[in-house]
Amino acid sequence: MNDALLLSAARRRQPPVTPVWFMRQAGRSLPEYLKVREGIPMLESCRRPELVTEITLQPVRRYGVDAAIFFSDIVVPLKAVGVGLDIKPGVGPVIEQPFRTRADLERIPELHPGMIDDIAESVRLLTAELGATPLIGFAGAPFTLASYLVEGGPSRDLAKTKALMYSDPQLWADLLARLAQISGEFLRVQVAAGVSAVQLFDSWVGALPLADYLAQVQPASASVLSAVRELDPGVPRIHFGVQTGELLGAIGEAGADVVGVDFRVPLDEAVTRIGPDRAVQGNLDPALLFAPREVLRERVHAILEAGRAAPGHIFNLGHGVMPGTDPDAVKFVVDTVHAWKPART
Repeated sequence: MNDALLLSAARRRQPPVTPVWFMRQAGRSLPEYLKVREGIPMLESCRRPELVTEITLQPVRRYGVDAAIFFSDIVVPLKAVGVGLDIKPGVGPVIEQPFRTRADLERIPELHPGMIDDIAESVRLLTAELGATPLIGFAGAPFTLASYLVEGGPSRDLAKTKALMYSDPQLWADLLARLAQISGEFLRVQVAAGVSAVQLFDSWVGALPLADYLAQVQPASASVLSAVRELDPGVPRIHFGVQTGELLGAIGEAGADVVGVDFRVPLDEAVTRIGPDRAVQGNLDPALLFAPREVLRERVHAILEAGRAAPGHIFNLGHGVMPGTDPDAVKFVVDTVHAWKPART
């Protein structure tokens, strides 16, 4: 396992072939996924170890990617601690009682391993099946989880979330600390059960300016990543957010070994912003999977070339695989990445 391409790149060891995997590789674009999920609600799917195992393995079989990403959802640990929520198709997470006051914090207890025994069982089943292929565990970052709790569901402007953050900084800090414990423990359970790396997703944090991120968000994300490092410092920590071009350096400084880059910032420019002490991951626009093969090949090669500026590069999309994506296009990218040879300098 220590020789796995993904782990080598995450540890800045420059593997002979660039590793590749995809966010949302296990999911909506695969017909086999739609078949096994038919009639089963999302949250229930995430709590059935045999089903989680099958779904997580599907893209590894089909694409030959260099890592599996644990099939789950960022709100699973919130549901596990008793938060009333559901994932509605076409909408996303919907919260029964949105977070508004300090009294609401009492409705969000800490997460304990016994609440998610099924998650540990899923990881154990998967690592037994995957062998030398790394399994990436994941969790949602405190800011993004808080945004769902406060807004009551997905939001374009995060107005309620920002209002709480600015108007009651102490309640905001206490909420993020609680969510950091929940996400940190969710990752620790996965690490203890055998995942080889973890990724912390902060989907909506790009809505913040750098100063507010540093003061009111970064400490909680750092707490999550620190919880993993304290348990096993050898497990690489990947940190990814959307529209985070201005935050890339700070995201890395939160405790990441690898910083995920979305498709809006050229990868070589991202390397400059992140610095030489961290690997990078990314960053093909998911929409390019709908482009002609010659265009797709050219863009993949350009990203691979830009990634040479980093001390380690894991190829990925700059966000998740979109519904309706042709699985053959995903396989084409995997084969293109694995076949690529850098130009001699």
